[in-house]
Amino acid sequence: MTTMFANQATPPRIRRSQTLALILLVVCGVINYLDRATLAVANEYIRADLGLSLGQMGLLLSAFSWSYALCQLPVGALVDKVGPRWLLGAGLVIWSLAQAAGGFASTFGWFVLARIVLGIGEAPQFPAAARVVTNWFPLRSRGTPTGIFNSASPLGVALAPICLTPLIVATSWHWAFFVTGAMGLVAAVVWVALYRDPVRADMNAEERAYLEMDESTTAKPKVDFAAWRALFRYRATWGMMFGFFGSVYLNWVYLTWLPGYLRTERNMDLAYAGIAASIPFFCGFAGALIAGWASDRVTRGAASPVVARRNAVVAAMLGMVVFTIPAALVESNVLAVACISIVIFLANASSACSWSLATVTAPPSRVASLGGIQNFAGFLGGALAPVLTGYIAQTWSFVPALLTGAAIAFGGAMSYLFLVKKPIPEHA
Repeated sequence: MTTMFANQATPPRIRRSQTLALILLVVCGVINYLDRATLAVANEYIRADLGLSLGQMGLLLSAFSWSYALCQLPVGALVDKVGPRWLLGAGLVIWSLAQAAGGFASTFGWFVLARIVLGIGEAPQFPAAARVVTNWFPLRSRGTPTGIFNSASPLGVALAPICLTPLIVATSWHWAFFVTGAMGLVAAVVWVALYRDPVRADMNAEERAYLEMDESTTAKPKVDFAAWRALFRYRATWGMMFGFFGSVYLNWVYLTWLPGYLRTERNMDLAYAGIAASIPFFCGFAGALIAGWASDRVTRGAASPVVARRNAVVAAMLGMVVFTIPAALVESNVLAVACISIVIFLANASSACSWSLATVTAPPSRVASLGGIQNFAGFLGGALAPVLTGYIAQTWSFVPALLTGAAIAFGGAMSYLFLVKKPIPEHA
């Protein structure tokens, strides 16, 4: 795996640390998205057990995203200040306990509360991952590792129906929450035990030179509230916020409603719908990996890393829009799943490029801060998507819901294109 992202000669100790960090991030990320997707997989069972309408299920599916989005603002700055090791470790414990608590839910209110706490606990995952990549990889080699840790998202979602549906059928939907919660607690112990940030004082000259490649070696200022707030003075920050809102909105239409859509709108049986719901997210897994690698290749030959990575995001998002339209309108289930698979491939390619864009647009001291701000806006879209989709589907059908998502994603692509043009400078 390391040969994929090694540019020039990567010192052996650095390579080992890079490999370990990425393996841990992928494992934690897969568990993260298994936990998020459990509710979508168990959608029909929970609706029947608790007597919920489509509108109520939309609210329940969105509860996670509201708390997750709001926590991105402080968490990004905290990761830059405290470091990813302890913050992600604490997050793993909190979200795993909240996931297990969801298995005990017997009322709508209890379930909403468990999902809100789940969002709080999962908030450090991706800002921490962006910080880890910034700590261990030089500037022009961050696309591939960013694609690797982002690939955990669709992989977790793809594995969810395959792993959890048989468990639910054999036991009950409650056990899907208990088992995934236990997995997260084990991952928390492993992460804290094994991960360490690089310590420049313990490195030789070759190792320091590798990590500081393409970057200024001047001292980086400490992160405080004023430094964090200063990010909002730049058009690039707002372009990334509006852009990621559109990308995550459309992605979360599929992430939260795809199994229900295939069962309700396209009348698939449970077993076939489970397989059909997994295929697009395996494509998404490939999309994240390929996009990360490709964006590094393009960036190394580009005059501006920011423009190169931004253009990759815009191209992927426009592709999401183009293929969502036939996904909504074609009569053939096979063609619809094929189009959805392309959309999810491009959605995860876009997400990987968006996170790698944050690592080259942000000042070196505020990478997790800018990543958290972008993710905050994105998951406002993620919170709105299941609610608005559920309302539109209940009132009309899923067709206008999907077309609405395509329109919002198009607006996000234009925000990236016209507002994100150059890196944000570091200020002392």
